[in-house]
Amino acid sequence: MNTGFVILQKYLMTPMAKISQLRLVRAVMAAGMASVPFTIVGSMFLVFNILPMTFTGLQGVFENTFFKVSDLYMVANTATIGILALYFNFVVGYELTKIEAEETGLNVNALNGALLSVFAFFMTLPELVMQNNVIHLINAPSEHIINGLRIGSTIVRLGTAGIFIAIIMAALATQLYFLCIRRNWVIKMPETVPLGVSRSFSALIPTFVIAFCIIIINGCFIYFGTDIYSIISIPFQFVTNLTKSWLGVMVILFLIHALWVVGIHGASIIGALITPITLVNMNENTLGAHIPFAGEFNNSLVILGGSGATLLMTFFITFYAKSSQLKILGRASAVPAIFNINEPIIFGLPIVYNPYLAIPFFLAPMVCGTLGYFAISLHIINPVVALIPWPSPLGLGAFISTGGDYRAIFVAILSAVVALLIYLPFVKLYDNKLYKEEQSKIKNEGEIR
Repeated sequence: MNTGFVILQKYLMTPMAKISQLRLVRAVMAAGMASVPFTIVGSMFLVFNILPMTFTGLQGVFENTFFKVSDLYMVANTATIGILALYFNFVVGYELTKIEAEETGLNVNALNGALLSVFAFFMTLPELVMQNNVIHLINAPSEHIINGLRIGSTIVRLGTAGIFIAIIMAALATQLYFLCIRRNWVIKMPETVPLGVSRSFSALIPTFVIAFCIIIINGCFIYFGTDIYSIISIPFQFVTNLTKSWLGVMVILFLIHALWVVGIHGASIIGALITPITLVNMNENTLGAHIPFAGEFNNSLVILGGSGATLLMTFFITFYAKSSQLKILGRASAVPAIFNINEPIIFGLPIVYNPYLAIPFFLAPMVCGTLGYFAISLHIINPVVALIPWPSPLGLGAFISTGGDYRAIFVAILSAVVALLIYLPFVKLYDNKLYKEEQSKIKNEGEIR
């Protein structure tokens, strides 16, 4: 096991720690966190709207009441999930500029960086085509494309379909902004000019530079019969497809818990990388897809009680551990565990660098993930269509995230029980070890007295 820890630390912890410190990764992580309130609110309205699909007895009641004004309240969904790429774009641009200013001392303004990112992103939204050596906006009413904008409940590319390009445009726009500031390509105003006016003029030349760059990039792609969305979708589609496979889900769960075992918050690091993908998958589910790994799949059906699926194991040591150390720790950790908070267990048990508990810590979530994956892929339960707060207790998160599918509650409970069964032999072995050490210490203290 010690050799295994060394390998994990060398080949996983070190590179992942470096990746987690990349400015773009930190900015995407911040964007994912900032978008949570909007995605949860939008999801709740969607869940409410699809309840009659699960509880068919409500259909008549809803049609005579709520569905008469559904277009009114579903605007909340359109203004959140429907423009999620815009939230990501703005926050990534803001955070990248803020980090640049704080870490390098470059005189850049975070709000300018965010607005320039939005500007660059919006320049990629229209669909254009070249015909007879003339570039023009696509108009295809039969495909819901008006003046180059593909329309759904909102502009399609503002939704989850545009998240990846939104992130890339934010990175490109801010780097061009930084370049202009470093080269002193700015219009400087006298000190007597108000700060707000001065800032707006300092962004004027960077705006021109960004505009010309995006025009050139778009023009090149259009000349060759494609566009930036089609090009960017190739590598990201490959990664997204991996998350739709059982093996891909297992790799993600393994990486999360491998990082935890060596003391790094695996859920935060891997979560920053996969959040855009899980949001895209969740949106596809709302449109009729059946993708298991979407939204809060992990917190709803897999890592119940926190990373490692430690919920029932925490209650087991609370009531049945022989060692005082585990019993006291279990009592202190039981309530947080209900809300998927288990740092006291991970660092207090501990699980970090603990050869007794590393194996079940890997194995339990992977088995639970397998149960959840196939329960959805085999249509035993509905897929995740709504984002729930990650601290949602056992069963409740599964019920809400699947649009009110009560069968998901039983799958979540089954996963928690299976996780406990996996932990039991390892926890008992570790508990016996600690108990013997405690008894030996008590005996030695008694002899000294």
